[in-house]
Amino acid sequence: MEITTLSLYHCLVFAWYVYISAAVSLIGKGERPSNVFLYGKQWKYLTVLNLLLQAVFYGVSLLADVLILIKKLRSAKSVIFYRDLLFGALAFPISVFVFMSFWVLYTYNRELVYPKSLDGIIPAWLNHAMHTAVLPLALLEIFVTPHRYPSKKNGLSLLGTASFAYLTWVLWIYSTTGEWVYPLFALFSPLGLAAFIFGSLVIILFIYNSGEFLNRMIWGQFTFCFLHIQEMKAGM
Repeated sequence: MEITTLSLYHCLVFAWYVYISAAVSLIGKGERPSNVFLYGKQWKYLTVLNLLLQAVFYGVSLLADVLILIKKLRSAKSVIFYRDLLFGALAFPISVFVFMSFWVLYTYNRELVYPKSLDGIIPAWLNHAMHTAVLPLALLEIFVTPHRYPSKKNGLSLLGTASFAYLTWVLWIYSTTGEWVYPLFALFSPLGLAAFIFGSLVIILFIYNSGEFLNRMIWGQFTFCFLHIQEMKAGM
C-alpha cells in the first residue's frame, strides 16, 4: 500500500478508536445499572482499556506515516520501532484475546461477562465496535503494514508486564469492593481461578506467536527493508 493511502487509513482508524473511546466514556452518565460501573467505572474492563491502547497505537502509526511523507526518515525509524513494539506485543494479541474471550463467554452465558442490564445503556452497534470490530481491524493491520516484530524477550516482557498490571488492577478492585470485575471469577475456587488465569495467559501467548507467524508469512524479509525502500523513494 502506498504511504499516502496508508496514512489515510491509519488516520481513519485512529479517529474511529478515539470516537469509540469517547462514546464509551459517556456510558452511564445518567442512570447506571446496579453495581456495574461503581468502583473503577468503565476503566476496569479490558475491553475499554484495549480501545485506548488501539487509539494510541494508530496514533503512533499515523505519526510514522507522516514523518515518512515529509521525509523525516531518521525520526520515522524511531517511531516505527515503537509502533512495531506496540503492535506485536500489545495491540494485536490483546485485540484478538478480547474478541475471543468475550464472544466465547457471551455464547456460553452472557451474564458471566456482559450482563443483560447493559443492553439498556450500551447500543448494539457500540457493543460490536468494542468486541467485534477489533478483530478484523487487527488482522487488516497485518495485511496493510509490514511490522518488524520485537525480539521474543522484549515482546513477551512487555506483554507479561501489561498482563500482570491488569491482573493486579482486577485483584485490587476485588480486595476493595468484595466484587469481581467479571462475575465469572466468582464461580471459581482459588485454585480454579489460578488455573483459569494460567489458561488465559497460554491463549494470549498463542495469539502473540500467531500474529508474528502471520506477519512473517505475509511480508517475509520485506518487513526488514520497508523503511529502506522509503528512503530510496525519498532520495529520488
